[in-house]
Amino acid sequence: MAKKVLTEQEKLQQEKVEERVSAVDKFFKENGKLIWGCVIALILIGAISLAYQHFYLQPKKAEAAAQMFPAENNFGAGEYDLALNGDGNVLGFAQIIDDYGKKAGQAVYFYAGVCELQLGNYESALNYLKKYNGKDAILAARALGCQGDALVGLEKYNEALACFDKAAAKADNMFAATYLLKAGVVCEELGNAQKALSYYKKIKDQYPQSMEGYDIDKYITRIENAQ
Repeated sequence: MAKKVLTEQEKLQQEKVEERVSAVDKFFKENGKLIWGCVIALILIGAISLAYQHFYLQPKKAEAAAQMFPAENNFGAGEYDLALNGDGNVLGFAQIIDDYGKKAGQAVYFYAGVCELQLGNYESALNYLKKYNGKDAILAARALGCQGDALVGLEKYNEALACFDKAAAKADNMFAATYLLKAGVVCEELGNAQKALSYYKKIKDQYPQSMEGYDIDKYITRIENAQ
C-alpha cells in the first residue's frame, strides 16, 4: 500500500514538473522575440559602453591631462591669472573645465577655485570649490578651508565658520590647526571671544607641534587678559 501511495505521489510530482516545463516552454514560444530583443539590446548597450570608454572617454581624459600640465605648472609658480585663463597658447583651468568638464579630473575644480580665490573673485571661487568632490582627505579639507576663506572675503562669517569646522574635522591631522585658528579668528570677528578661546586651546592641547601651536599662546593670553 505504501509503495502505491509513493507511486501516486511521484506521478503527481512528475505532472507538476511537466506543467512547469510546459508553461515555461509556452512563455518562451509566445515571448521569444521580446526576450531575444532584450538580450540583443543588452549586448548592444554593453558594446556601445565599451566603445565609448575605449574610443571616446579614455582619449578625452588623456587629452585633458595633457592640457592640465602647463596650467598646473603656472599654478605652482603662483601665476594664478595665467593658470586660470591661459594665454592663447595654452589653456587655463576655466577653459579646460568648459571643454572637458570632469574628464579633466576633480582637481581641476580645486585649482580653478584657488585661482579665483587668490584673484579676489570670491563668488567664482565658491562656485568652483563646491564642485570639487575628490577622495583625498587632505585636499578635500583644503577645498573646504578655501571655501571658508572665500566666505570670509564675502563677510559671511557664520558660513565661513561652518566650513572651517568641517575642514578641521576632515583633516584630523597637523593641517587641522590651520582651520581651527581661522575658526577662532572668525569667532572673534563675530564677537564670541569664549568660542574663539576654545578653538585656540584645542590647538594648544591637540596640535602643539604645529606651526600654529608654536604661536598660539599669544592668542590665548590676549583673550584671557581682556576678560
